[in-house]
Amino acid sequence: MDCILQCIGASSTDNFPDETIENTLIPHDRVKHRPSYWSSGGHDDPDTPETLTYRLNCDMCIVDEIKLQPFKAYFQYGHPIYSSKAVRFRMGHSKLPHGSDSFVTVEDENLMAIADENYVWTYTSPEFPMLQENVLQSFKLPRPVLCIGGIVKVELLGRVQKQEADDRYYICICHAQVRGRSLSPVFMVDTSDPAGYSVLKYLPDAKILRSEDAMLDDGSESLEWHSLVARYRRMRHLAIMNVLLGPEEFMDEDDIIGGVLMDEDDLGGMLEDDPFV
Repeated sequence: MDCILQCIGASSTDNFPDETIENTLIPHDRVKHRPSYWSSGGHDDPDTPETLTYRLNCDMCIVDEIKLQPFKAYFQYGHPIYSSKAVRFRMGHSKLPHGSDSFVTVEDENLMAIADENYVWTYTSPEFPMLQENVLQSFKLPRPVLCIGGIVKVELLGRVQKQEADDRYYICICHAQVRGRSLSPVFMVDTSDPAGYSVLKYLPDAKILRSEDAMLDDGSESLEWHSLVARYRRMRHLAIMNVLLGPEEFMDEDDIIGGVLMDEDDLGGMLEDDPFV
């Protein structure tokens, strides 16, 4: 799964906020017939790097792959692709107060939020070459990495494409993914210790909620629950029909509740003290 929760910032942006890093969260390079991508500022030196910094959806993730798609400027002559020469990845945690590293819409504050002195990097990947192709390119880490702190920095190393209009080098990315899986909330980490230690917390009784369920209001019911109740009611209807019309074989997806196949004894029990009628 893609573990990115939100953007923190980019090292530069050509047209802020129209070509913002937030566009890299959209899995398409066009939205409503308009291009969608992040663009660096232009530079005369092709070796000038750029960075994109993201916060993951939890403080402890196992990351094994990162995917990036360079942008193809279909509106420019020759349809140039603004990839980088290579990429490298860093993972770690923020030293800033919680919430202060969120993406902001003022460029100066954005640059302050991504400053290296605000982070502790506990992992640095090897360099991977990037192809000058407009495809979602996969960069598999040598082995899965435990990202403690939920921060990933993408380092884009070197430039390959000049823009004809100003004869300067740019890097443009239209989509990014950090692939892995979350260990929260069963495992949580506290990185606020003044001595620089990280405290691992193990919460075996914590319930793992899907992100879409966690975003629901307290008084509302999840779509999954509504679907479960609807399937239950259909099962109850089939059970009644079975009693009235005689035994029949009912084997479709409606016979499965919560991933468990229901047999006739289960169906009979469901008719008594039904809480949903």
